Amino acid sequence: MTRKVEAQNIRVTYNEFEALRDINFVLESGKIYGLIGRNGAGKTSLLSILAAYRKATSGEMKIDGDHIFENEKAMAQVTFVHQTDYKDNYDTINKYFDLAERYRPTFDRKYAEQLVKVFHLPTNKPLRKLSAGMQSAFNVTIGLASRTPVTIFDEAYQGMDAPTREIFYNEILKEQARYPRIFILSTHLISEMEYLFDEVLIIHKGTLLLQEEVDTLLERGYSVTGPSSDVIEVVAGLHVLNEEQLGGTKSMMLYGELTEEKEDEIKRKDLEIGNVSLHELFIHLTKEGM
Repeated sequence: MTRKVEAQNIRVTYNEFEALRDINFVLESGKIYGLIGRNGAGKTSLLSILAAYRKATSGEMKIDGDHIFENEKAMAQVTFVHQTDYKDNYDTINKYFDLAERYRPTFDRKYAEQLVKVFHLPTNKPLRKLSAGMQSAFNVTIGLASRTPVTIFDEAYQGMDAPTREIFYNEILKEQARYPRIFILSTHLISEMEYLFDEVLIIHKGTLLLQEEVDTLLERGYSVTGPSSDVIEVVAGLHVLNEEQLGGTKSMMLYGELTEEKEDEIKRKDLEIGNVSLHELFIHLTKEGM
């Protein structure tokens, strides 16, 4: 069973453009990782290397110490679910299940058929005839039922309505309890999905800005609100991510350790300390000029 995925100094260039540089991380089995970044940050390039779809320009991606690229044994441990164009595909879901059983030793057809019922998918229609939401539900069905040690979902929810996405999220949690693995979820729906993540990786302009346990990261973000002059005085020297003003009241979003000494100072001034969401932290940690 796969226990670890390791990226070592991953760099990717397209002609003169450097899409990724100096990417290093370790992923461990039994955790759900959120991979987030703005459009063009390099998320899909990174996932393509992890899934062995392409080779890094330099650096190595390894699974339990083995290089993944052109390594049949390592590649078989990864499922990469992404948006797929089925407009010319005349195969049915059942046909795909036949193929999955043949090429994926870990594929659980019984579980896949259960998911088909949960997602209300027609098994006798060509995939090209299914709606975008149904195609996405089919894609995640394959990803979940493949039960590979590394399972990647790259914006896999596109086209799904809110109730269907909720079914998908619940199945991820159930599967992690039943068959622990490395789940990687690349998403822009941060507010909706953050409760799923054990750790988050933020990619920004081709670099890994941070890899952190979600709870630890959220502890580093907080807001201070109150009379403008008091707030400005108390946050002097701290890392300010954002500020808002309404009349004589100012709210500042901060990033970093909130020491007991600083917390006591804030409370003495009767200022309000608030929580900051992962979505808010992401927006302001990756804004221009940061």
